[in-house]
Amino acid sequence: MFEIAMDGAAKNALGSDMMQFLLDRLEEAAGRPILLTGAGNSFSAGLNLVEVASLDARGMEAFLALLERMMSALFSYPAPLVGFINGHAIAGGCVMTLCCDHRVAAPEPRSLIGLNELALGMHYPPRVMAIVRHRVPRQHVERVVLGAELFDPRTALALGLLDEIAEDGRAAAERELARRASYDPRAYAAAKAALRGDALRGAGEDASLIARELVPAWTSPAIRERIAALLGRSGSRSR
Repeated sequence: MFEIAMDGAAKNALGSDMMQFLLDRLEEAAGRPILLTGAGNSFSAGLNLVEVASLDARGMEAFLALLERMMSALFSYPAPLVGFINGHAIAGGCVMTLCCDHRVAAPEPRSLIGLNELALGMHYPPRVMAIVRHRVPRQHVERVVLGAELFDPRTALALGLLDEIAEDGRAAAERELARRASYDPRAYAAAKAALRGDALRGAGEDASLIARELVPAWTSPAIRERIAALLGRSGSRSR
């Protein structure tokens, strides 16, 4: 088993350093089965909003491209990728959860899981939206995306954001990873590619889309005001 444990500031927020760390660890795993989790009491509480609020247009374009590349690499990883969702999985953290083949959480009612991007007025990058549309069950995807709610683990399970809840979540995730790792790796990779290969096809092929539409939206005064208000209320650096 190859473990990737996010261990960063602000509940493992997804800043540029964390996203590059994840890409580097995926490369290091080199096709081995992976257990993905977070340090402390959070999986990942989302993007590093302090960094997001600090970026100019050029910096935001690079940040969003890195986000798309990292999520695509997780989603397309050919070997078994099991997530132990050990706490909050919010916004970008929830998208990472969706990238996993199997997702296990502990029954902690204070953990929050969901896609609340619209509550901040953030536009979904094309590959991120493609992953969401592919992985959230059709009957729940509009509630999950357009409702922009955060859910406790049992509700997240009912909505298809999780696959399993277990008292010992880590042990359950490790068992599932070991089970999948026992399969022929070439057969697993081929089946996974057949299931997911079309999901990202065409998403983000227009290289100018991020610069033309997303960057102005993500660097707008309205977004910065919402981020400042959120950070002022909670003292959080992520979401």
